[in-house]
Amino acid sequence: MQDEKDEERTAVDMGRTVARASEVLSDLIARPLAPGLYLVATPIGNLADISLRALAVLARADLIAAEDTRHSKKLLSHFGIAAKLTPYHEHNAERERPRLIARLRAGQSVALISDAGTPLISDPGYKLVRTALDAGLMVTSIPGPSAALAALTSSGMPTDTFLFAGFLPPKSGPRRARLEELKTAPATLVFFESAPRLAKSLADMADMLGPREGTIAKELTKLHESVTRGRLDQLAG
Repeated sequence: MQDEKDEERTAVDMGRTVARASEVLSDLIARPLAPGLYLVATPIGNLADISLRALAVLARADLIAAEDTRHSKKLLSHFGIAAKLTPYHEHNAERERPRLIARLRAGQSVALISDAGTPLISDPGYKLVRTALDAGLMVTSIPGPSAALAALTSSGMPTDTFLFAGFLPPKSGPRRARLEELKTAPATLVFFESAPRLAKSLADMADMLGPREGTIAKELTKLHESVTRGRLDQLAG
């Protein structure tokens, strides 16, 4: 009997949580969205990680500038958001940036999203932000998921001081030169790397950075998430 009562109480509590979350989201969507550029963090894998505020901004924005509109349509469709999308990525940024600034000057709201995580982390968005700020336009961040921070905080490595170095050069020579520059940094080093280059990059790290500890974080927040820890030479295999 006690187990049944506990289950009933849990169901009631969950129902209240869902109802309250729905009320908060409805209230956020009902509020007018001020003109400006909104930097909206989106999930890095698990769609449930999106925030209520992010959903409200995406639902109300006049335009969403996305790194890959095909990818972003899946996210928006999942949450029933019918929004106008335009591509904004490294190959069209110089052409599209003035158009987005013109929309902002005209009093529109533009949401900037990347394929996953927080915009401006290893993408061309910072130039758009700088141009908007120089023009006296409003820019605000809607914080949320970040692959770099998720990897760092689950790594077990020091988090008080860290240096995010993005992607290393694809070729070994420039990559080793970059690692030489970074090896004396008094901080935990955080990198992005593609699966095809991971083994070679780890080998260069082991050679250039020495027998220090490292962590490989893959598929974070997804079904097959894995975090592997060990010395760099061990991780390089």
